[in-house]
Amino acid sequence: MKNINSNIKIKAFAKHIHMSPNKVRRIINQIRGCSYEEALMILEFMPYRACIPISQLLSSAAANAKHNFGFNKINLFISQIQVNSGSSLKRLQPRAQGRGYPIRKPTCHIVIVMEFKPSK
Repeated sequence: MKNINSNIKIKAFAKHIHMSPNKVRRIINQIRGCSYEEALMILEFMPYRACIPISQLLSSAAANAKHNFGFNKINLFISQIQVNSGSSLKRLQPRAQGRGYPIRKPTCHIVIVMEFKPSK
């Protein structure tokens, strides 16, 4: 194991997720500040579609910590997690009398920052 510096932050990004930022935020708020294992368990049993990309991103951040710094996944916790709105896909829905109705399909960007908390 490499020299453990308590200031090291492990980051993972997911961009252009085809989901509304508000739908993702209701899940993000449940796992903010949790440990890695606890967050995975919460995400596994929640019935929302947004849990899948969040759990993939959480696993990616843990893999980054293990590969780049040699940290154990058990000692990781989520220090910051945020969702920002991305660009919207603009589509047209055909309507009566030749009109077109605009449809906006939102996307979001998710950022997870994890830190290492040594076991006592």
